[in-house]
Amino acid sequence: MGKLHIDTLGTSFTIQANGDDEYLKKLLTYYNKVAEEAQKITSLKTPLQTAILAGIMLCDEVYKDKQNKIAMEAGQIDPDVILESNEIERHTLDMIEKIGKVL
Repeated sequence: MGKLHIDTLGTSFTIQANGDDEYLKKLLTYYNKVAEEAQKITSLKTPLQTAILAGIMLCDEVYKDKQNKIAMEAGQIDPDVILESNEIERHTLDMIEKIGKVL
């Protein structure tokens, strides 16, 4: 059982959760990265909106990973195609971020 102090998007609290402290810190770091990305690519005004969008973005990642895993296990998708698709998505998000900075 680990403990994690969360200080993000204008709120602060501590939780206890399954997993060690280091793992929980990695999760929070990743979440903060996604939340920051959500803020950069949109014009969201409130921390709640950012948190909701970040949650949806994370759900999208999980859903796609599960669908890809199912398709690979069924022999419907070549794993190399998935890796290429993920790389394209990363480049697209980077370009959206850069465009957002210019605008």
